[in-house]
Amino acid sequence: MYEVLKMEGRAKRAVLHTVHGDIQTPVFMNVGTAAAIKGAVSTADLEEIGTQVELSNTYHLHVRPGDEVIKKLGGLHKFMSWNKPILTDSGGFQVFSLAGLRKIREEGVTFQSHVDGRRIFMGPEESMQIQSNLGSTIAMAFDECPNSKADYRYVKDSVERTTRWLARCQEKMAQLNEREDTINRQQLLFGINQGAVYDDLRIDQAKRIAEMNLDGYALGGLAVGETHEEMYHVLEQTVPYLPMDKPTYLMGVGTPANILESVERGVDFFDCVYPSRNGRHGHAYTNFGKLNLSNARFALDDRPLESGCQCPVCRRYSRAYIHHLIKAKEMLGMRFLVTHNLYFYNTMMAEIRDALDKGTFSSYKKEKLAGFAQNGED
Repeated sequence: MYEVLKMEGRAKRAVLHTVHGDIQTPVFMNVGTAAAIKGAVSTADLEEIGTQVELSNTYHLHVRPGDEVIKKLGGLHKFMSWNKPILTDSGGFQVFSLAGLRKIREEGVTFQSHVDGRRIFMGPEESMQIQSNLGSTIAMAFDECPNSKADYRYVKDSVERTTRWLARCQEKMAQLNEREDTINRQQLLFGINQGAVYDDLRIDQAKRIAEMNLDGYALGGLAVGETHEEMYHVLEQTVPYLPMDKPTYLMGVGTPANILESVERGVDFFDCVYPSRNGRHGHAYTNFGKLNLSNARFALDDRPLESGCQCPVCRRYSRAYIHHLIKAKEMLGMRFLVTHNLYFYNTMMAEIRDALDKGTFSSYKKEKLAGFAQNGED
């Protein structure tokens, strides 16, 4: 059950009650594609830094170690030792990124594994079965993710197919949740709105899927080539046609500024690889912009990454030490930065929730964006 607790404009402060615990929103889901956060961050670390939801990928886990293996081991929660909510992406984005290795039909998609080249077929029913085997809290519908600037005619046909696929996902999920051997018989299903940057396609499909009474609604196919302004425009046009009394999830987004702007436009679920990817490349997020710890100016800097930060890294280690680790290509440096960045994101979401509770989100957003504009000059 999803409860909207407070509104400020279109911004929502809510809670989603699930079989694996409550999710306070707005929320940033920490991305652990193959049941692990890249950068050697464990589930024990995720608990320490305030993670609410871990996100794993259907395609990657199907290819390796195999969803049947994970089911035999008790499901994804037991496999990775995580007892809070997990969302599994359907695999659609990964499948469709293999442009030269796949063939789309009405039934689904045939593609080659990026690991060993074997041919795999995945359609709505297969994606639902895989996610049921994983036992995630929230399963995503199988969709096609066309390029945001793809031809109108192609996108229109793609959206029609994605909508038909969604109905098949819903039917299969209902069947699976009735089975005695299903790990999580209370698995939730989120549908996905597509339509690239075409307002009419987005709005028409949003209206249609809103009638399907799904557990949540995502906007896909954004942050894949369009400008930030185009993305915000799509949100402004589309979100009003998605059910207000269900979670709204913007897939694969984004920067801290993207999140603030999207919360204002009615989005309350987010995920993105930025905090872990940037951490692995030597960058730290702070309230005054990003720091590049490879920079020589940190060689003698004995301050934490950010003064006042309560993450386990900032409480103990200096910029100078982390700079050394990055220059020496020690994995510990990556681990520290990924940990700090995820803590930063999780903490920012907690601040957003607090501001919405107090009715001060607008001023909080303005202050936060002004800080980011300093671009790492502290």
